[in-house]
Amino acid sequence: MDVTEYFFLFTFIALGIFSLIAAILNIEWYFQTNGASLFVRRWGRKGARIFYALLGIALISCGTIGLIYW
Repeated sequence: MDVTEYFFLFTFIALGIFSLIAAILNIEWYFQTNGASLFVRRWGRKGARIFYALLGIALISCGTIGLIYW
């Protein structure tokens, strides 16, 4: 595997961890960004937290599976 592939996989994992931590800790500034505020308006704060927690788990899973199988 090339160095850039490792970089992207570790970036997926890092962003997934960050998203999961932000959802669990309910970080205020994270949910006031333009991207997150769309989900907050649509599903409420709790729904946005669930979405970002699931997104974090998916990113961590994709990065981990990529590291294992490639």
